[in-house]
Formats: sequence, C-alpha cells, structure tokens
Amino acid sequence: MNGGRILLTGATGYVGGRLLTALEADGRTVRCLARRPEYLRPRVGPATEVVAGDVQDPASLAVALAGVETAFYLVHSMDAGEAFEAADRRGAQHFGSAARAAGVRRIIYLGGLGGGKELSSHLDSRQEVGRILRESGVPTIEFRASIILGSGSASFEMIRALVETLPVMITPRWVDTKTQPIGIEDVIAYLREALALPVTESRVFEIGGPVRVSYGELMREYARQRGLRRAFIAVPVLTPRLSSLWLGLVTPVYARVGRALVDGLRNETVVRDDSARQVFTVKPLAMKAAMARALANEDQAFAATRWSDALSAAGQQRGWGGIRLGSRRIDARQIVVAVPPADAFAPIRRIGGAHGWYHASVLWRIRGLLDLLMGGPGLRRGRRDPERVVPGDTLDFWRVEAVEPDRLLRLAAEMRVPGRAWLQFEVKPHEGGSVIHQTAIFDPEGLFGQVYWYALWPLHQFVFGGMLRAVARAAVEHDWPAAGVHQVAPLSSMSLPGRP
Repeated sequence: MNGGRILLTGATGYVGGRLLTALEADGRTVRCLARRPEYLRPRVGPATEVVAGDVQDPASLAVALAGVETAFYLVHSMDAGEAFEAADRRGAQHFGSAARAAGVRRIIYLGGLGGGKELSSHLDSRQEVGRILRESGVPTIEFRASIILGSGSASFEMIRALVETLPVMITPRWVDTKTQPIGIEDVIAYLREALALPVTESRVFEIGGPVRVSYGELMREYARQRGLRRAFIAVPVLTPRLSSLWLGLVTPVYARVGRALVDGLRNETVVRDDSARQVFTVKPLAMKAAMARALANEDQAFAATRWSDALSAAGQQRGWGGIRLGSRRIDARQIVVAVPPADAFAPIRRIGGAHGWYHASVLWRIRGLLDLLMGGPGLRRGRRDPERVVPGDTLDFWRVEAVEPDRLLRLAAEMRVPGRAWLQFEVKPHEGGSVIHQTAIFDPEGLFGQVYWYALWPLHQFVFGGMLRAVARAAVEHDWPAAGVHQVAPLSSMSLPGRP
C-alpha cells in the first residue's frame, strides 16, 4: 500500500512512535517533523524522511508540509508548565495556517474525550486544539479518546505508578468517575483507517472500548493482572488538586503533568456519539483484554529489545536508581576492550559455576546462602557445561533465556526476589576491538520490590561495575596478549553519575 506523502508530528511520542511503525509497515511515504532530528533518525526506516521543525516556529513548517497530502497532528505541550494551554493554542494556529497554505488535503488529530460545561484545563485545551485545526480551512478528522491502555501512555503510567507504589490507597471521589479506556493498538487502527476515509469536511469521532469503568476499577484490574494485593480506602476530602500534589510526591516523574492529568479526572470521559463504530471497521477490545494485551506486548517487546541500542537512545538522563521503562528499573554500563567480539564474549559465556561471577565472590556466596535459606536454588546448581550455554541452561540461580554466539547472553533470575530480574550482556564490534554492554533489569513487585531495588542500588553499583571490569580483564587475557582495556564508562542515561 502507498499513497500521498504523510507528515507525522509527534513521532518521538507515545502514540506517534507506534503510528510511525505501522505506517512504515504499510509502505507509506512518511516525513517526520522533529525538533531534534538527530534523536529520531536512528529509529526510522530507510524510506522515512526526517526534517527539523517545531509547531511553535511557523517558519519551519512550510518546508515540512511541502508536497504533503495528509498531516497527523499528535503534538501537545502538557509538560511545558503552567502555560501549556497557550503553547498548544499557538502550535495549532501555526500548523493549521501552514497546512492550508501548503495545500494539505486533510489533518488527522488525536485529542481527548470529555463533556460538560466545566472541563479541566487539560481536556479543554485538547478540544480547543481540535477546534482550531477544524477552523483552519483544512478538512480535519479529530479523534477523541480517554485513557489509552499501553505502556507509555501518561494516564496508564499514572495508574501503574500508583498501584505499583502504594499497597494501601486513600481514594478520593474522582476514582469513581467513569471512563472508557481503549487499547493503543485500537487507537492506531483508527488513525490508519482515517487515511482512506472520504472527507470533504471536518468530523469529530469519539473512540473508546466497549465498556465504561471507573478509575478505581481500572486500578483494581491492573493490580489483579500484576498479582498485587491492594487495599482501597475511600475518603470524601481529597480534591483533584490535593491528589495531584500527592501524586507528585509518590511518583516524582509525573510532577510536571500530574496536576493537569488528575484535574481532568473529575470529568467523565465516555463515548456519547458512537458514529465511529458505524464509520470504521475497528472493534476495540474490552478493558480487561486490552490491559492484558498491553502487559503481554510489553513483555514481548522487552524480551526482544537490544538494550544497548534502546538505552543509548534515551538521552542524558541521570538519576539514582537508574532509568525506568514501564514498571522496570534498568541499570546499564559499558566497557571497550581491544579484542575481537569472539574474545570479548568468551568470559561471558563461561560465567557462573566453577568460573564464578568474576568479582565480589564472597558477596555472591552470601547471596546464594540467603537464597537457600529462603527456599531458592542458591548457587548449588552450578552449570551444565563449563564452556557452552544454550537457552534453558541453569547458571547457579539464573537460567539462560537467550544466547546469540559471540553477541548476547541474557539470564533470567530464579533466586528469591520481590519481582522479576534479568542480567544481560551484549558484545558489539568497536574501533580497534569490541564494546561490552552489561544491563541489569528488575521488574519490582509492589512497594517492597521497589524498596529492594533502591536499597541495593549502591551494592549493585559495586558488584555489577566490578564484574564488568573483571570480564573485560578476562577478555584481554584470553589469547590476546597485546590487548588492553581502553575505556570504562557507565551509560550516562542509565547509571548513577560517575564511574561504577
């Protein structure tokens, strides 16, 4: 399938990134508008064009929109602070005017559901943007959605953060507000179908799943599917404003956008006009199935991820406890050695059993003993073969989950931990040798799991940092007498500032 050129804004965002993948798979001719093109170019297909531009800069839009038939507008400025409404308004005005001047035939926009006289500032701004685009003179298809179920959606991540962090939740009145969540795959399906929809005038479509639920029901269902026991205590006094302040304390990552999101929870976000069901072929999943699909897809994508690529693209985000991806906590570092990949990988495939873990052997033995006392396997299982590993092998209290000869080893933890854990090594060619990437991944189970991760963070820096350096030394000594270690560097986006 092909067609006219498409301009995609917001390709680095949650919905835009997934839509880009779908459009490329469809064989569409796509141009992406990005404020920082250098961040996006490594993540697009060879046929996708990336141009520099910003909806806040009208002069940059003419080139981006030249020759474009359809433009997706997936931009919002909720993280811009108190003035996000003004920024959203200006961006929509600039884009609508530039699209009309460029002869764009349609704009497709994703906004927010909500009705009533007193919409929150967030929902009011989302609908104002749609109105501005419709009034631009370019036929606009506006979709309005409530909570999108998928890893990365701001609303879904807010629910995840609350349920994962708090074993007992004091729930204000807004948790009884009705919403109509929809899965991310279903949203993408609507956006794709809109490309072929005959349109001569602007239209608004409300989209959602087949059932209405409360935010409290959403949180309970998330806890059930994650296997978490949570207690909910209803109180009448917590206003959305107080709730947003509490959210900023409990989940600091949402401090900038939490107030706008929570303020919108007083408004029901349900479908009142079901014309989308009549016009489009999409059959959205129910809430429980959509949430299960989101969590399952998250696991599949996680298992397939090459962390050295994904994490290096995350930018310069430093912080205590590493980086967060969904519910997971990630700690990654790298080291460059002047040996070919086969030699760099040699000590990695020998890890565990009689070869040990290369660093802090006493601490590994203590951890193994504690695991035995808690009913785990400890270090007693050793390994099947001292030189060769295959998926399914046990390495002490780890199990081999994936192996790519001379390239990758991923271990899944089978020791007793409050959550799920993995340890992954990747080796890649580098100038004059190889680079070894080491990534520790932890998916905590509830509040205790998060406390476990952060409490052991300093110890992990010592153990895993020392292990990587020792692996590098072993690689240098393995049939490469003239080699040496060139560089040791934690991935700044993942690790504690400073060297491990």
